Amino acid sequence: MKHPKDLSILDFTYDLPDEKIARYPLAERDQSKLLIFRDQEITDSTYAQLPALLPAKSLLVFNNTKVVEARLYFKKETGAVIEIFCLEPDDRYPDITTAMLQKKQVYWKCLVGGAKKWKEITLSLSFLYNGSPVSLMAERVEQLQDAYIISFSWDNADISFADVLHAAGNLPLPPYMNRSAETADHERYQTVYAKHDGSVAAPTAGLHFTTSLLNSLRAAHIHTAFVTLHVGAGTFKPVKAQVMQDHAMHAEFIDVSVETIHEIISHIPETIIAVGTTSLRTLESLYWLGVKVMQQPGISLSSLTVGQWDPYETDIQIDTSTALTALLDWMQAQKTERIITKTSIIIAPGYRFRIMNGLITNFHQPQSTLLLLVAAITGSDWKKIYDHALNHQFRFLSYGDGCLLWCTAKD
Repeated sequence: MKHPKDLSILDFTYDLPDEKIARYPLAERDQSKLLIFRDQEITDSTYAQLPALLPAKSLLVFNNTKVVEARLYFKKETGAVIEIFCLEPDDRYPDITTAMLQKKQVYWKCLVGGAKKWKEITLSLSFLYNGSPVSLMAERVEQLQDAYIISFSWDNADISFADVLHAAGNLPLPPYMNRSAETADHERYQTVYAKHDGSVAAPTAGLHFTTSLLNSLRAAHIHTAFVTLHVGAGTFKPVKAQVMQDHAMHAEFIDVSVETIHEIISHIPETIIAVGTTSLRTLESLYWLGVKVMQQPGISLSSLTVGQWDPYETDIQIDTSTALTALLDWMQAQKTERIITKTSIIIAPGYRFRIMNGLITNFHQPQSTLLLLVAAITGSDWKKIYDHALNHQFRFLSYGDGCLLWCTAKD
């Protein structure tokens, strides 16, 4: 098998007709269709049937990140509008939560639409927070290769930047929806269990779950656990490189508690299912963090990250429980109840899964790293799966239907 660095993204493409893209969600979240792939066989079901489809004692792992209203529109006196899309905090903050809680001023990495029209030193907009007027100012601090560092400041010292975005910002629907966010999207483009502000895109596999479905899963003795990966705009970044070696994966913040890691370890003999590619990338990153602390017991938190190619650089023979236990021991020594760090892991054909037995996920764009991840689980059968979905009225992308992909083996 090829090293993932040598894979050509052109081998992971398919024809996605525009009419197959779901631009609005179904009226009932859990009535979305669910394609099931197991042992090279395909069957059709719905999300509502999941309690009967999963083994008792399974562990479903969800990403509880919350989408923030990351688009800010500043209107100039001339009538021109400059859009600032807040991507992620500046490196001066240790994590997204810290940056979101900043008051009076914060520095953020942003995309700027209409940057050539931005002649002034400062842009401003006014909005209401709990009925009181607030002024928000934006100033360019630094131009990066692909973005800007923007300083935001506001004249209400009692509110955080998260409050500012919720009140003044706009929900960043994916560009392929080709429409502006509507009132209903503020509920439907969030999972029902969304908790921690920080994402610029929803963990879309979770959009199909209702409170009722979660209760039915627990009644069927199926367990749930939550991790946090704040989805960055890189999730929409097209792969333009000829081979994957030349594609830089975006780094994203993950946040996992000691309690959740214990839960994962206890279910390794059972079945662990990741709900969404972000949950899967977080789970597998935990294994590699454990490996790192075994290899470098004195490693600092700032150095404890997962690089894009880390899983492929060495043939590790450490079992999963041992690696995760080592991570827990390291966290105890650091006197921390949560591991908060960044991962750039790319999961592609050739990857050996360490934690998960199955993945619930939506149908992804052609020539995307997410399609590579699907192929890492299913091999070349990804083409058969996507052909079936296209030919059986499945809806694609963020508001579309999904699939349950069983992994044939786990280390």
